[in-house]
Amino acid sequence: MRQRPIPGTNGHVRTMSLLGDAVLHSACAEVTEFGPALDRLIEDMFATMYAAEGVGLAANQIGVGQRVFVYDCPDDEDVRHVGHVVNPRLVAADGDEFLGPEGCLSLPGLEAGTARFDRAVVEGVTSDGAPVRISGTGFFARCLQHECDHLDGAVYADRVTGMRARRLRRAIGKTSWGAGAAWPRG
Repeated sequence: MRQRPIPGTNGHVRTMSLLGDAVLHSACAEVTEFGPALDRLIEDMFATMYAAEGVGLAANQIGVGQRVFVYDCPDDEDVRHVGHVVNPRLVAADGDEFLGPEGCLSLPGLEAGTARFDRAVVEGVTSDGAPVRISGTGFFARCLQHECDHLDGAVYADRVTGMRARRLRRAIGKTSWGAGAAWPRG
């Protein structure tokens, strides 16, 4: 029997920030106020992530420049990881580096081969200020690195290089949302 509420059931779906929106390209501020407003933000983030069928979402993806992300992501063994982190720091990203397909809710409909490490560790706090340390491998490690990048003002497209980057830029230019995007890599 489930002992805790389902994340996002009390949240509201918010509008997604898209590539080119300034909030996605600036480092997010540390959260300093904990309480009902932060809890509402986290609920809204879960609701938005689920509505968009994602596995992770950073606060700046819904226009909020604070260091918070949520996730509901499997690892390579199909173990489901669900939670949130406030003021996260990527303290380790190591192991083998793999080039794998990566997408983003802020670049809808696109993906590109992106290099990520197969192990990641994130430290931060929960919405009530309790310390949390999250370790992930495989796909979940990719998710943790991806969300931390968002909070530092980067999107996965910033990591794509060479021919993949040129193809991704062309694909972005053909989308309705990316045709006029002022993207730093552009």
